Amino acid sequence: MNQWLPWNSKLQRLKAKLLNDPYYRLQSGEEIQIAAQLGIRIDANQATVDDWLRLPGLSIHQARSLVELSRSGVKFYCIEDIAAALGMPVTRLEPLNSLLNFSYYDHGSLLNPTAMVSPNTASVEELAQLPFMDMSLAEAIVKNRLSSGAYRNLADFQRRLELSGEAIAQLMYFLRF
Repeated sequence: MNQWLPWNSKLQRLKAKLLNDPYYRLQSGEEIQIAAQLGIRIDANQATVDDWLRLPGLSIHQARSLVELSRSGVKFYCIEDIAAALGMPVTRLEPLNSLLNFSYYDHGSLLNPTAMVSPNTASVEELAQLPFMDMSLAEAIVKNRLSSGAYRNLADFQRRLELSGEAIAQLMYFLRF
């Protein structure tokens, strides 16, 4: 019984880390299983570098490569595609499969990853071309970015620009941080 309490406490701390820290890097197969049980999933076709880095065994270079491929239009349909893109044996990546979703987006979809823009690098003109974005908001985004630095995430973006929840709900499909 004494050994159960410390283990239970350790497990609770791990669950809290997994749920509250979007940058927590998983360390073991056990942590992968717990994350999967908690419903943590990574969309292989929309994952950011930070998303890929949560997975054990992937380097920053591999994460960047996967994101670059995805943004250039490469679609990942299964774990074998990820392995081929990285030049790795599938068996090495199979433990990660329980955390990966392979969603498919048609070209006209709002969730098309190639239609997404980073407000941290886009010009006023690029931002103004997005749906639900007018020129004055695009200018405010760039001005705020230049004066206060890069946007950390969607919540930081909303707070700094004082945008309504409705505005963010419309824009979030077109922004990538």
